Amino acid sequence: MAALSWLGRLLRNRRAGSSLSIWFVPGLRSERDLIVSSPSFGDGGAIPQRFAGPGVGENVSPALVFSGVPVEARHLVFVLEDTDTPNSRPLIHTLSILNPDATSLPEGALDRTAPGVTHLKGDFATGYSGPRPIPGHGTHHYGFMLFAVDVDIDTTSWRTALESIEGHVLARGRVIGTYERA
Repeated sequence: MAALSWLGRLLRNRRAGSSLSIWFVPGLRSERDLIVSSPSFGDGGAIPQRFAGPGVGENVSPALVFSGVPVEARHLVFVLEDTDTPNSRPLIHTLSILNPDATSLPEGALDRTAPGVTHLKGDFATGYSGPRPIPGHGTHHYGFMLFAVDVDIDTTSWRTALESIEGHVLARGRVIGTYERA
């Protein structure tokens, strides 16, 4: 762990940056908003350790509540993204496809074996993969994003899924949480 803290401090100023978030991809924008919140943490607040990734926390997905899904939505696409990773782009931790009738996700609903959810492999794993920044790297911002779309989704990979929904986002919303490892 000490070696990783040293590495985290060394890379502290290297971050992908929020400007590279998928949130800002022109084809993933919408004029309509979904209201997304979490009873597990406040918008902009610290994510409890329970929801952190393998080896750090229990890797349980936090509860989410959302409203404003248009009736013409065919799917909801959930994405968890870390914009502060010391890479050239933010990391996709989770991409899951949900039923458009959903209005909430209870804790643990994004487990890879959860019924009624289609999971694509993110940058780490299939299913929910919670925050797990490098120790000593500082505070990371995690976007818990939801996109209501009117098209079927190419599930070959998370990249093809996002490409297939470009231009088809009816509404979107997000809540941002932070996580830091000393």
